Amino acid sequence: MLNTQQEIKFSEHAILYDILIPKDNKYRLIDELIDFSFIYDELKDKYCLDNGRTAADPIMLFKYLMIKAIENMSDVDVVEHSRYDLSYKRFLGLMPEDDVIDPSLLTKFRRQRLKDVNLLDMLIGKTVGVAMENGIIKTKTIIVDATHTISRANALSPIDVLKLRSKEVRDRIRKWPGNEGIELPAPNNDDNLLHELDSCEALLSIVMADPMLRENPAFKEAINYLAEGVDDVRHHHSISYDREARVGHKSAETSFIGYKTHIAMTPERIITAATVTTGEKDDGKQLPDLVTKTQDVGIDVDTVVGDAAYSGKDNLNMAKENGMQIVAKLNGMITQGHMSARTDFDSLFEYNKDADRYICPAGVMSTKGTVGRYKDKPNKSCRVRYRWRATACSTCAMMNECLHDCKTKAINIRVLSDSHREQMEFQKSQKFRELSRERYKIEAKNAELKNAHGYDRADSYGISAMELQGAVTIFVVNLKRIMKMMAK
Repeated sequence: MLNTQQEIKFSEHAILYDILIPKDNKYRLIDELIDFSFIYDELKDKYCLDNGRTAADPIMLFKYLMIKAIENMSDVDVVEHSRYDLSYKRFLGLMPEDDVIDPSLLTKFRRQRLKDVNLLDMLIGKTVGVAMENGIIKTKTIIVDATHTISRANALSPIDVLKLRSKEVRDRIRKWPGNEGIELPAPNNDDNLLHELDSCEALLSIVMADPMLRENPAFKEAINYLAEGVDDVRHHHSISYDREARVGHKSAETSFIGYKTHIAMTPERIITAATVTTGEKDDGKQLPDLVTKTQDVGIDVDTVVGDAAYSGKDNLNMAKENGMQIVAKLNGMITQGHMSARTDFDSLFEYNKDADRYICPAGVMSTKGTVGRYKDKPNKSCRVRYRWRATACSTCAMMNECLHDCKTKAINIRVLSDSHREQMEFQKSQKFRELSRERYKIEAKNAELKNAHGYDRADSYGISAMELQGAVTIFVVNLKRIMKMMAK
């Protein structure tokens, strides 16, 4: 049961707060700056108002999460430090002699009570509102970028996953008393992924054809798990204990498995919008969403500063329609057309500006592009060809549908330098150069999120947990910036 009635606490030891905690303590300043009663409104549907045992105060639990983000500690450590740190206890609304919660309660609150709550947009909007009330945000410019977060789980080898899951199905059937007359195909004994896929699919076809095996609760879970593994391998999905994490690329040589947080920030270094996606998503395609979210919190955007990932055709057209300017250098591989016969090319193939490669619909990265020119037509635009490894395409479930030319496993990109003449002229202007100098600020903000607040690695599994971690971390970072600006 949720009790929304605030209790006035009295203690003879409360005077210690005024004696030992200075007026400029960051937790004291945050408490004075933000009215946390909005937490009740957001979580009232997660509690029963008139039945059951009185629940722990959700505001106090949310403040525990804030301390966890500020100090970069685990659930157990943040509760233990709160036992004897008076600045923490005052911030949590406890008296000096009060006991702290059990760490499992904080973990449950984080995983269950905050589930399906759109905290990310709500908390960012709250801090942006405070910044605007205090006259901190004075421009109509936003700086955009994405930062990656590594999953808690490591990637597993596809062939090892299939061998383990197929072995689990075979073992369960062998141990079943009614297995007489059931003949299973021989397991694959080599390290060829294509052979292992064929073996697993042959096993699944026999099992799924037998209703006695297919509907048996003793086998159903293992069968579904194997079928999911085969599908993931066919679609080149990374496989790990974090099922929602995906492989992203920071360069052609380096990759990570995890998530991306796409961020919009003002030159005053206040984050105005954020979107959490899986690691393989294209940065540029998130720009319209970031602009819309920034406008929803009350900021009229007229300029967007970013890197080459945001200079795509769709973004330039969107900016022109809305009277905005995109301060991002053009990249011919992204913005200047293609020679594919597919009309849905742009929605299927994504360009990774860090690696300078294309990524196919199954998430596989191409080789480095090779430039070719027409010998008999020197005035015709040159083309860049990107290829995919035959071994990657041979096991892919989309090999017959993603490319119109499946035999060559390649795409040709035509470079049309005159298609973005206006943007190219804008790049030469003094205004473009001055605005481009603002982009370093978001790189520093990404570093702050990772180095000071542990945003380089996910706290839990799944994209919803990543959104919660991002919401609390960005909320804390924005409050710190607001207090610093107000102190000036």
